Amino acid sequence: MFVCPAGFMATRVGRTGKKNQGANQVRTYFFDVNNCQVCPQHKPGAKTKTYSVSIKSQEHQERLVFHATQVFQETAKLRYRIEAKNAELKTKHGYQQSWSNNIEAMTLQGAITLFYANMQRIMKLMEKVRGKSPP
Repeated sequence: MFVCPAGFMATRVGRTGKKNQGANQVRTYFFDVNNCQVCPQHKPGAKTKTYSVSIKSQEHQERLVFHATQVFQETAKLRYRIEAKNAELKTKHGYQQSWSNNIEAMTLQGAITLFYANMQRIMKLMEKVRGKSPP
């Protein structure tokens, strides 16, 4: 059972949510209303005297452990660069919509778009080296 910070023990516990549905279930602890009325931590206007804790699935727990590793932290720091480049390709170079539903045409569109974006970057870097500011 769960003990609140004021020292009162929960009277019962319930579990809500469906099993194996892709969402975590919740364990809800119910407290005696009379104890909560005299509690110094009582919040005025609170309608229920409960405390809920999410029950993590095994996959979710494994993912949380992986997110705490140093490898993930370093990789996450680099993600903004990739996302910024993807956003530029979509907004400035028309990569948000494909020309065709043919896989060869989509591959060609990707190659052309990336080539154009890289050429623009190369030209800006060349202008920077020469001492001119890009337009």
